[in-house]
Amino acid sequence: MVVRRHLSKWFRLGLLLVPLFCLCVWVGITALPQSGREAAANLCASAGPGIRPMRSRPPLLRLARAGPVETVPGMPAVLDPNNVYSGAAADRFSPAVDGALSRVYVPNLQSNDVYVIDPATTAVVDRYKVGAVPQHVVPSWDLKTLWVANNGMRRRYGSLTPIDPKTGKPGQDIPVDDPYNLYFTPDGKSAIVVAERRKRLDFRDPQTMALQQSISTPGCSGINHADFSIDGRYAIFTCEFRGGGLVKIDLVNRRVVGYLRLAKRGMPQDIRISPDGTTFFVADMRADGVYLVDGDTFAQTDFIPTGIGTHGLYPSRDGVKLYVANRGSHRVRGRPHGPGGISVVDFATRKVEKTWPIPGGGSPDMGNVSADGKQLWLSGRYDNVVYDIDTTTGAVSIIPVGREPHGLTVWPQPGRYSLGHTGNMR
Repeated sequence: MVVRRHLSKWFRLGLLLVPLFCLCVWVGITALPQSGREAAANLCASAGPGIRPMRSRPPLLRLARAGPVETVPGMPAVLDPNNVYSGAAADRFSPAVDGALSRVYVPNLQSNDVYVIDPATTAVVDRYKVGAVPQHVVPSWDLKTLWVANNGMRRRYGSLTPIDPKTGKPGQDIPVDDPYNLYFTPDGKSAIVVAERRKRLDFRDPQTMALQQSISTPGCSGINHADFSIDGRYAIFTCEFRGGGLVKIDLVNRRVVGYLRLAKRGMPQDIRISPDGTTFFVADMRADGVYLVDGDTFAQTDFIPTGIGTHGLYPSRDGVKLYVANRGSHRVRGRPHGPGGISVVDFATRKVEKTWPIPGGGSPDMGNVSADGKQLWLSGRYDNVVYDIDTTTGAVSIIPVGREPHGLTVWPQPGRYSLGHTGNMR
């Protein structure tokens, strides 16, 4: 009887302590830094099919966003935790862009050249040949060079062509394997060449482009575009092909964290982080809209329908609006004069406020907002033109360029540094 009483006592005590222990563990996990939360989530996921990582952000983490952001070493401080784009507001030019010509650089991937437009007159003022299949024109982290990413499709090697922004002229090509796109780590220590066909990210010296190391992403077919967490600890890349999805990369330890399949089999394209750093907006060309993904928990949270062939995403200079380019087709090779247009999404309400069609039809793809925020410049992918769109009225001017223009950039842009692509400025 004595033994039974002791066992009963300890059993009742256990029933009281187990919930308390679980509560302590939960509070501890939410208070951990990002790497600790991910490790805990991975442990939970491996424990069995009945346990899954949390799919929504804990309240404690949401409150933490209101304070200063603890960034990775070497990354410039976040000026406003509620607006990651505050460093690229219209009046915030870096001294590094002093003397740069005001130009729009347009890579044409079928004619293997770059057209140069004077935005003041909308006239083409220069044109030169570059490497095979130029995809994007990308500002360097230090804002001193523009790189043309020539991925050399169906060739053994591609190349990167440097452009001097002060003269607008190209330099000597640097041979690089499959540079579909180009990004830079938030601390500026590495360029990230997106080797799309290789399912690989190549980290290179940001000046010489000498290889530092590579990360294989075998579960990401057509690794494509990216954006970075507000603290610089991770990046999320889109996976365009074979049903589409996302891959999350730990930039501190330089490894793949995991993959995410979105609700529908689609074709993810551009990706942008919300001003408060909590949510990633993912354009999907087949889903005809923008997925919302919680970056920390790496889970889809919502979807915003926009238009046919949703492709490019561009924040307004004040970080209030998101301009969404709808290419007008679900196909990689579409027809000219399609039902393309631009949707204007409010970051706060996550609603489409207005839609600007392209007169006569078109195929708006990738580009930039002008330095003052008054113009949105986009390539017309299937129409061999560039669109200059007034961000107040939606009025469109059309400028003929080369064959199949793609990732154009407008220069100079405000910001302290560039994370790459056509101008992911901070």
